[in-house]
Amino acid sequence: MTEPLAPGAVIGILGGGQLGRMLSVAAARLGFRCHIFEPGENPPAGHVADRVTQAAYDDADAIAAFAGSVDVVTYEFENIPTSALDALERHRPIRPGREALRISQDRLTEKTFLRDLGLQTAPFANVTDLVSLTMALDAIGAPAILKTRRFGYDGKGQSRLTGMQDAENALADMAGAPAILEGFVDFSHEVSVIAARGLTGEIACFDPGENVHREGILRTTTVPARLTSAQRTDAILLAATILNALDYIGVLGVELFVTPGGLIVNEIAPRVHNSGHWTQNGCTVDQFEQHIRAVAGWPLGGGQRHADVVMENLIGEDMNRVPDLARQPDTALHLYGKAEVKPGRKMGHANRIVRKG
Repeated sequence: MTEPLAPGAVIGILGGGQLGRMLSVAAARLGFRCHIFEPGENPPAGHVADRVTQAAYDDADAIAAFAGSVDVVTYEFENIPTSALDALERHRPIRPGREALRISQDRLTEKTFLRDLGLQTAPFANVTDLVSLTMALDAIGAPAILKTRRFGYDGKGQSRLTGMQDAENALADMAGAPAILEGFVDFSHEVSVIAARGLTGEIACFDPGENVHREGILRTTTVPARLTSAQRTDAILLAATILNALDYIGVLGVELFVTPGGLIVNEIAPRVHNSGHWTQNGCTVDQFEQHIRAVAGWPLGGGQRHADVVMENLIGEDMNRVPDLARQPDTALHLYGKAEVKPGRKMGHANRIVRKG
Protein backbone atom coordinates (compact mmCIF):
# COMPACT_ATOMS: atom_id res chain seq x y z
CA MET A 1 0.00 0.00 0.00
CA THR A 2 1.47 3.36 -1.05
CA GLU A 3 1.50 6.04 1.65
CA PRO A 4 -0.98 8.90 1.10
CA LEU A 5 0.50 12.13 -0.18
CA ALA A 6 0.89 14.84 2.44
CA PRO A 7 -0.30 18.41 1.91
CA GLY A 8 2.41 20.27 0.02
CA ALA A 9 2.95 17.40 -2.43
CA VAL A 10 2.81 18.17 -6.15
CA ILE A 11 0.21 16.61 -8.44
CA GLY A 12 1.15 16.63 -12.12
CA ILE A 13 -1.76 17.07 -14.55
CA LEU A 14 -1.46 16.33 -18.25
CA GLY A 15 -3.67 18.86 -20.03
CA GLY A 16 -4.45 22.44 -19.14
CA GLY A 17 -8.11 22.82 -20.08
CA GLN A 18 -11.09 23.53 -17.85
CA LEU A 19 -10.98 20.10 -16.20
CA GLY A 20 -7.34 20.65 -15.27
CA ARG A 21 -8.31 24.08 -13.96
CA MET A 22 -11.02 22.72 -11.67
CA LEU A 23 -8.78 19.85 -10.52
CA SER A 24 -6.14 22.43 -9.58
CA VAL A 25 -8.64 24.43 -7.53
CA ALA A 26 -9.77 21.28 -5.70
CA ALA A 27 -6.17 20.23 -5.05
CA ALA A 28 -5.32 23.65 -3.63
CA ARG A 29 -8.17 23.35 -1.13
CA LEU A 30 -6.48 20.21 0.21
CA GLY A 31 -3.08 21.87 0.41
CA PHE A 32 -1.59 20.30 -2.73
CA ARG A 33 0.20 22.10 -5.53
CA CYS A 34 -0.44 21.33 -9.19
CA HIS A 35 2.00 21.34 -12.08
CA ILE A 36 0.28 21.46 -15.48
CA PHE A 37 1.86 20.03 -18.64
CA GLU A 38 0.19 21.56 -21.70
CA PRO A 39 1.36 22.13 -25.30
CA GLY A 40 -0.90 25.16 -25.89
CA GLU A 41 -0.38 28.75 -24.82
CA ASN A 42 -2.23 30.36 -21.91
CA PRO A 43 -4.25 27.31 -20.80
CA PRO A 44 -7.22 27.85 -18.45
CA ALA A 45 -5.56 25.65 -15.80
CA GLY A 46 -2.50 27.89 -15.88
CA HIS A 47 -4.48 30.71 -14.27
CA VAL A 48 -4.86 28.78 -11.02
CA ALA A 49 -2.14 26.09 -10.94
CA ASP A 50 1.14 26.47 -9.06
CA ARG A 51 3.24 25.84 -12.18
CA VAL A 52 2.85 25.26 -15.93
CA THR A 53 5.16 23.60 -18.41
CA GLN A 54 4.32 24.52 -21.99
CA ALA A 55 5.86 21.87 -24.22
CA ALA A 56 4.91 19.21 -26.74
CA TYR A 57 4.16 15.70 -25.52
CA ASP A 58 7.05 14.41 -27.65
CA ASP A 59 9.55 16.73 -25.93
CA ALA A 60 11.48 14.08 -23.99
CA ASP A 61 13.50 16.57 -21.95
CA ALA A 62 10.39 18.51 -20.87
CA ILE A 63 8.55 15.30 -19.98
CA ALA A 64 11.49 14.10 -17.88
CA ALA A 65 11.77 17.43 -16.06
CA PHE A 66 8.02 17.43 -15.42
CA ALA A 67 8.14 13.89 -14.01
CA GLY A 68 10.97 14.88 -11.70
CA SER A 69 8.99 17.80 -10.29
CA VAL A 70 5.82 15.94 -9.28
CA ASP A 71 4.81 13.16 -6.88
CA VAL A 72 2.03 11.60 -8.96
CA VAL A 73 0.69 12.10 -12.49
CA THR A 74 -2.94 12.30 -13.56
CA TYR A 75 -4.66 13.67 -16.66
CA GLU A 76 -7.71 15.63 -17.79
CA PHE A 77 -8.16 14.00 -21.22
CA GLU A 78 -7.61 10.60 -22.77
CA ASN A 79 -5.65 11.12 -25.97
CA ILE A 80 -2.16 11.33 -24.55
CA PRO A 81 0.61 9.89 -26.76
CA THR A 82 1.92 6.54 -25.59
CA SER A 83 5.52 7.74 -25.80
CA ALA A 84 4.84 10.43 -23.18
CA LEU A 85 3.18 7.93 -20.88
CA ASP A 86 6.10 5.50 -21.27
CA ALA A 87 8.56 8.20 -20.24
CA LEU A 88 6.46 9.37 -17.28
CA GLU A 89 5.76 5.91 -15.95
CA ARG A 90 9.47 5.25 -15.51
CA HIS A 91 9.58 7.99 -12.88
CA ARG A 92 6.17 8.44 -11.25
CA PRO A 93 2.87 6.56 -10.79
CA ILE A 94 0.16 7.45 -13.31
CA ARG A 95 -3.35 7.41 -11.89
CA PRO A 96 -5.70 6.26 -13.34
CA GLY A 97 -3.45 3.58 -14.81
CA ARG A 98 -2.42 2.88 -18.37
CA GLU A 99 -4.98 0.13 -18.95
CA ALA A 100 -7.90 2.53 -18.55
CA LEU A 101 -6.32 4.87 -21.10
CA ARG A 102 -5.59 2.05 -23.54
CA ILE A 103 -9.19 0.89 -23.47
CA SER A 104 -10.84 4.30 -23.63
CA GLN A 105 -8.61 5.64 -26.42
CA ASP A 106 -10.12 3.21 -28.94
CA ARG A 107 -13.89 2.81 -29.29
CA LEU A 108 -13.60 -0.74 -30.62
CA THR A 109 -11.38 -1.80 -27.71
CA GLU A 110 -13.73 -0.08 -25.29
CA LYS A 111 -16.89 -1.71 -26.65
CA THR A 112 -15.20 -5.12 -26.66
CA PHE A 113 -14.01 -4.67 -23.07
CA LEU A 114 -17.52 -3.72 -21.90
CA ARG A 115 -19.15 -6.60 -23.77
CA ASP A 116 -16.64 -9.07 -22.30
CA LEU A 117 -17.60 -7.85 -18.81
CA GLY A 118 -21.15 -8.96 -19.59
CA LEU A 119 -22.47 -5.40 -19.96
CA GLN A 120 -24.90 -4.35 -22.67
CA THR A 121 -23.66 -2.07 -25.46
CA ALA A 122 -25.03 -0.94 -28.81
CA PRO A 123 -24.34 -3.47 -31.57
CA PHE A 124 -20.97 -2.67 -33.14
CA ALA A 125 -18.52 -3.82 -35.80
CA ASN A 126 -15.01 -2.93 -36.88
CA VAL A 127 -14.78 -1.05 -40.18
CA THR A 128 -11.60 -0.91 -42.26
CA ASP A 129 -12.93 -0.36 -45.78
CA LEU A 130 -16.11 -0.20 -47.88
CA VAL A 131 -16.48 -3.98 -47.93
CA SER A 132 -16.36 -4.28 -44.12
CA LEU A 133 -18.72 -1.31 -43.78
CA THR A 134 -21.20 -2.93 -46.15
CA MET A 135 -21.03 -6.18 -44.20
CA ALA A 136 -21.45 -4.33 -40.90
CA LEU A 137 -24.49 -2.43 -42.17
CA ASP A 138 -25.95 -5.69 -43.41
CA ALA A 139 -25.55 -7.25 -39.95
CA ILE A 140 -26.44 -4.27 -37.75
CA GLY A 141 -28.93 -2.46 -39.97
CA ALA A 142 -29.71 1.22 -40.32
CA PRO A 143 -29.89 3.85 -39.03
CA ALA A 144 -26.38 3.58 -37.64
CA ILE A 145 -23.41 5.81 -36.86
CA LEU A 146 -19.92 5.43 -38.24
CA LYS A 147 -17.33 6.79 -35.80
CA THR A 148 -13.58 7.11 -35.82
CA ARG A 149 -12.14 4.65 -33.34
CA ARG A 150 -9.86 7.31 -31.86
CA PHE A 151 -9.80 11.07 -31.17
CA GLY A 152 -13.51 11.81 -31.47
CA TYR A 153 -15.30 14.09 -28.98
CA ASP A 154 -18.36 16.35 -28.76
CA GLY A 155 -19.90 14.80 -31.86
CA LYS A 156 -16.75 15.12 -34.00
CA GLY A 157 -15.50 12.19 -36.07
CA GLN A 158 -19.00 10.81 -36.65
CA SER A 159 -21.25 10.24 -39.65
CA ARG A 160 -24.84 9.04 -39.62
CA LEU A 161 -26.05 6.44 -42.09
CA THR A 162 -29.72 5.99 -42.95
CA GLY A 163 -29.01 3.16 -45.36
CA MET A 164 -26.49 1.49 -47.65
CA GLN A 165 -26.59 4.53 -49.98
CA ASP A 166 -24.73 6.57 -47.35
CA ALA A 167 -21.83 4.13 -46.98
CA GLU A 168 -19.32 5.73 -49.35
CA ASN A 169 -19.84 9.27 -48.07
CA ALA A 170 -19.68 8.14 -44.44
CA LEU A 171 -16.43 6.29 -45.07
CA ALA A 172 -15.01 9.37 -46.79
CA ASP A 173 -15.88 11.42 -43.70
CA MET A 174 -13.51 9.22 -41.69
CA ALA A 175 -10.60 10.45 -43.86
CA GLY A 176 -8.91 7.05 -43.79
CA ALA A 177 -9.03 6.69 -40.00
CA PRO A 178 -9.95 3.29 -38.51
CA ALA A 179 -13.66 3.29 -37.72
CA ILE A 180 -16.42 1.46 -35.89
CA LEU A 181 -20.07 1.14 -36.90
CA GLU A 182 -22.55 1.38 -34.03
CA GLY A 183 -26.22 0.56 -34.32
CA PHE A 184 -28.84 2.98 -33.02
CA VAL A 185 -30.27 2.28 -29.58
CA ASP A 186 -33.95 2.87 -28.83
CA PHE A 187 -33.57 4.73 -25.53
CA SER A 188 -35.77 7.11 -23.57
CA HIS A 189 -32.93 9.20 -22.13
CA GLU A 190 -29.24 9.18 -21.28
CA VAL A 191 -27.82 9.17 -17.78
CA SER A 192 -24.30 9.10 -16.44
CA VAL A 193 -22.68 7.87 -13.26
CA ILE A 194 -19.63 9.59 -11.85
CA ALA A 195 -17.81 6.99 -9.78
CA ALA A 196 -14.50 6.83 -7.95
CA ARG A 197 -12.18 4.15 -6.67
CA GLY A 198 -9.36 4.70 -4.20
CA LEU A 199 -5.98 3.06 -3.63
CA THR A 200 -7.49 0.70 -1.04
CA GLY A 201 -10.19 -0.45 -3.48
CA GLU A 202 -12.95 1.57 -1.82
CA ILE A 203 -15.63 2.82 -4.21
CA ALA A 204 -17.91 5.86 -3.97
CA CYS A 205 -20.51 6.84 -6.55
CA PHE A 206 -22.44 10.06 -7.06
CA ASP A 207 -26.13 9.94 -7.95
CA PRO A 208 -26.76 9.37 -11.67
CA GLY A 209 -27.48 12.54 -13.63
CA GLU A 210 -29.76 12.86 -16.65
CA ASN A 211 -28.08 14.35 -19.73
CA VAL A 212 -29.43 16.31 -22.68
CA HIS A 213 -27.22 16.79 -25.75
CA ARG A 214 -27.62 19.12 -28.69
CA GLU A 215 -25.45 19.00 -31.82
CA GLY A 216 -23.30 16.38 -30.15
CA ILE A 217 -22.48 18.57 -27.13
CA LEU A 218 -23.78 18.11 -23.58
CA ARG A 219 -26.13 20.98 -22.74
CA THR A 220 -27.63 20.07 -19.36
CA THR A 221 -27.33 17.49 -16.61
CA THR A 222 -30.21 17.19 -14.14
CA VAL A 223 -29.96 15.43 -10.78
CA PRO A 224 -31.76 13.33 -9.78
CA ALA A 225 -32.25 11.48 -13.06
CA ARG A 226 -35.49 9.80 -14.02
CA LEU A 227 -34.68 6.29 -12.81
CA THR A 228 -36.42 3.65 -10.74
CA SER A 229 -34.69 2.50 -7.56
CA ALA A 230 -33.68 -0.69 -9.34
CA GLN A 231 -32.24 1.23 -12.31
CA ARG A 232 -30.31 3.53 -10.00
CA THR A 233 -28.84 0.55 -8.19
CA ASP A 234 -28.00 -1.17 -11.48
CA ALA A 235 -26.24 1.96 -12.76
CA ILE A 236 -24.06 2.20 -9.66
CA LEU A 237 -23.24 -1.52 -9.61
CA LEU A 238 -22.37 -1.38 -13.29
CA ALA A 239 -19.95 1.51 -12.70
CA ALA A 240 -18.37 -0.37 -9.80
CA THR A 241 -17.89 -3.43 -12.01
CA ILE A 242 -15.94 -1.35 -14.52
CA LEU A 243 -13.82 0.31 -11.82
CA ASN A 244 -12.82 -3.04 -10.32
CA ALA A 245 -12.13 -4.67 -13.67
CA LEU A 246 -9.70 -1.85 -14.49
CA ASP A 247 -8.12 -1.80 -10.98
CA TYR A 248 -8.92 1.87 -11.36
CA ILE A 249 -7.69 4.80 -9.24
CA GLY A 250 -9.56 8.09 -9.61
CA VAL A 251 -12.87 9.33 -11.00
CA LEU A 252 -14.54 7.64 -13.96
CA GLY A 253 -17.54 8.80 -16.01
CA VAL A 254 -19.92 6.16 -17.36
CA GLU A 255 -22.58 7.20 -19.89
CA LEU A 256 -25.67 4.97 -20.09
CA PHE A 257 -28.76 4.71 -22.27
CA VAL A 258 -32.01 3.93 -20.45
CA THR A 259 -34.02 1.38 -22.46
CA PRO A 260 -36.99 -0.91 -21.77
CA GLY A 261 -34.55 -3.83 -21.80
CA GLY A 262 -32.16 -2.34 -19.26
CA LEU A 263 -29.19 0.01 -19.14
CA ILE A 264 -26.84 0.09 -22.12
CA VAL A 265 -23.32 1.47 -21.74
CA ASN A 266 -22.58 4.17 -24.29
CA GLU A 267 -19.01 5.00 -23.29
CA ILE A 268 -16.62 5.45 -20.42
CA ALA A 269 -14.28 8.37 -19.70
CA PRO A 270 -11.27 7.77 -17.42
CA ARG A 271 -11.30 11.23 -15.87
CA VAL A 272 -13.55 13.81 -14.27
CA HIS A 273 -16.52 14.35 -16.56
CA ASN A 274 -18.62 17.25 -17.83
CA SER A 275 -21.80 15.57 -16.57
CA GLY A 276 -20.36 15.56 -13.05
CA HIS A 277 -19.98 19.35 -12.74
CA TRP A 278 -23.25 19.49 -10.76
CA THR A 279 -21.38 17.94 -7.81
CA GLN A 280 -19.59 21.25 -7.20
CA ASN A 281 -22.77 22.69 -5.70
CA GLY A 282 -24.74 19.54 -4.92
CA CYS A 283 -22.25 17.62 -2.77
CA THR A 284 -19.85 18.30 0.07
CA VAL A 285 -17.02 16.58 -1.82
CA ASP A 286 -17.31 17.21 -5.57
CA GLN A 287 -15.93 15.08 -8.40
CA PHE A 288 -12.73 17.13 -8.66
CA GLU A 289 -11.83 16.80 -4.99
CA GLN A 290 -12.83 13.15 -5.17
CA HIS A 291 -10.34 12.58 -7.99
CA ILE A 292 -7.56 14.39 -6.14
CA ARG A 293 -8.30 12.38 -2.99
CA ALA A 294 -8.11 9.13 -4.97
CA VAL A 295 -4.86 9.82 -6.84
CA ALA A 296 -3.27 11.17 -3.63
CA GLY A 297 -4.20 8.03 -1.71
CA TRP A 298 -6.60 9.82 0.63
CA PRO A 299 -9.96 8.40 1.83
CA LEU A 300 -12.77 9.10 -0.61
CA GLY A 301 -15.69 11.40 0.17
CA GLY A 302 -19.06 9.72 0.41
CA GLY A 303 -20.61 11.36 -2.64
CA GLN A 304 -23.92 12.08 -0.92
CA ARG A 305 -26.07 14.75 -2.55
CA HIS A 306 -27.53 17.58 -0.45
CA ALA A 307 -29.48 19.31 -3.25
CA ASP A 308 -31.21 18.76 -6.58
CA VAL A 309 -29.22 20.51 -9.29
CA VAL A 310 -29.46 21.45 -12.96
CA MET A 311 -26.06 21.97 -14.58
CA GLU A 312 -26.05 23.95 -17.82
CA ASN A 313 -23.01 24.23 -20.07
CA LEU A 314 -22.30 27.75 -21.29
CA ILE A 315 -21.28 27.35 -24.89
CA GLY A 316 -20.11 30.08 -27.24
CA GLU A 317 -22.52 33.02 -27.22
CA ASP A 318 -24.13 31.74 -24.01
CA MET A 319 -21.51 33.96 -22.37
CA ASN A 320 -23.80 36.90 -23.20
CA ARG A 321 -26.17 35.50 -20.56
CA VAL A 322 -23.61 35.63 -17.75
CA PRO A 323 -24.80 38.96 -16.27
CA ASP A 324 -28.37 37.64 -16.11
CA LEU A 325 -27.28 34.29 -14.67
CA ALA A 326 -25.25 36.10 -12.02
CA ARG A 327 -28.44 37.81 -10.81
CA GLN A 328 -30.41 34.59 -10.46
CA PRO A 329 -30.83 33.16 -6.96
CA ASP A 330 -29.44 29.70 -6.16
CA THR A 331 -27.24 29.77 -9.27
CA ALA A 332 -23.48 29.29 -9.12
CA LEU A 333 -21.28 30.29 -12.06
CA HIS A 334 -18.10 28.44 -13.00
CA LEU A 335 -16.28 30.26 -15.82
CA TYR A 336 -13.16 28.84 -17.43
CA GLY A 337 -11.20 32.00 -18.20
CA LYS A 338 -10.99 31.34 -21.93
CA ALA A 339 -10.05 34.54 -23.74
CA GLU A 340 -11.89 33.92 -27.01
CA VAL A 341 -15.56 33.00 -27.43
CA LYS A 342 -16.09 30.53 -30.29
CA PRO A 343 -19.20 28.70 -31.53
CA GLY A 344 -19.37 25.27 -29.89
CA ARG A 345 -16.67 26.14 -27.36
CA LYS A 346 -17.33 25.35 -23.69
CA MET A 347 -16.79 28.62 -21.86
CA GLY A 348 -18.16 27.69 -18.45
CA HIS A 349 -21.17 26.20 -16.72
CA ALA A 350 -23.89 27.21 -14.29
CA ASN A 351 -25.25 25.05 -11.46
CA ARG A 352 -28.79 25.94 -10.43
CA ILE A 353 -30.08 24.54 -7.12
CA VAL A 354 -33.72 23.53 -7.58
CA ARG A 355 -34.29 21.91 -4.19
CA LYS A 356 -32.24 21.78 -1.00
CA GLY A 357 -32.10 19.07 1.61
